[in-house]
Amino acid sequence: MGRDNQAKDRQLRRKAAKKSQRASYARILIVTEGSKTEPLYLEEIRAVHQLHSANVEVQPGQLGTAPIQVVRYAQQLFKEGDLHKGIRPKSFDQVYVVFDRDDHESYFNALDLVKSLDGKLRNEDNQTISFKAIASIPSFELWLLLHYEDIQAPIHRDEVISRLKQHIPGYEKGAGGTFATTHDRLDAATQRAQALAAKFNAYTAPEPFTAMHELVTLLTKLRV
Repeated sequence: MGRDNQAKDRQLRRKAAKKSQRASYARILIVTEGSKTEPLYLEEIRAVHQLHSANVEVQPGQLGTAPIQVVRYAQQLFKEGDLHKGIRPKSFDQVYVVFDRDDHESYFNALDLVKSLDGKLRNEDNQTISFKAIASIPSFELWLLLHYEDIQAPIHRDEVISRLKQHIPGYEKGAGGTFATTHDRLDAATQRAQALAAKFNAYTAPEPFTAMHELVTLLTKLRV
């Protein structure tokens, strides 16, 4: 049994070592609240822009969907890695956590924890890493809706979904192909998100806000 475990451990370490053969641009870890919608969207961007999987790692949170749990999992995954996923400890330069305001009680605590971690952790090269929150008020779908509408006033997440379906018939959370459907309107969505960010921020709920444009811009320009 002991030899079997050692063999499995060596296999996992070889997998992680192979995955560590990365490209020259930044290594980014993204941990999401959602288990399907956000990871699928972000993985689609990674594939379209041919970003190396060793450089851009997208993982749904594994400790729960509360924002504080998402942040804690990102912290844990960065520090300890996960050989089963081919992730070595401290092998990233930037960490992003993607979560919604919704009605989460831990939302503001999660924002505060992210602030406390930013610039405080060091990677395997002994460099300090950035640790950033990509929050949306009320939900990730606001970012998608901004591709079609200029939202300026507080809006409930159910209304966001309802209006989004008017533009993307049949839209459902967890559906794939969302980036392909919306990417031709990306510039408009980015401008609208930037305009909101000029007036509001992640702490000014219930005012509409999303930082998704920051992450999407980073990923789409990572190899430029």
